[in-house]
Amino acid sequence: ANALARICMCEAVRWARERKTFGKPLMKHQIIRHKIGEMIRHITATHGMLEYVADLMNRDLPMKVTAAAVAMLKIQATRTLELCARDASQVFGGRSYIRGGRAGVVEGIHRTVKSYVIPGGSEEIMMELATKISKL
Repeated sequence: ANALARICMCEAVRWARERKTFGKPLMKHQIIRHKIGEMIRHITATHGMLEYVADLMNRDLPMKVTAAAVAMLKIQATRTLELCARDASQVFGGRSYIRGGRAGVVEGIHRTVKSYVIPGGSEEIMMELATKISKL
């Protein structure tokens, strides 16, 4: 999920540097830079969490010990993907609703994002699992 979020962000950056609106590149508009900055922030946080979970798993601890972190990572990663797919679509505007073309990659990810969110377990169930294991 985080790799797809990164693809959305990279495509949005490329487009924002190419596209001109009101006589200047889209990237020169503060709102676009803030959207991209927010995507970067979420992707970086998710990557850090992924590294943490990988480290826990490399320690060969019982799965019960790492299960809460894995559940939280699943929530974090899929929320990051949803945010990045949505914001990249907004950067592309109407182009992100047309299959193929310049925004085809983002369109495909945005269209199928729920297929990454739902199969791994709903966020509510993952959060419940994490809080029970953590004894909250």
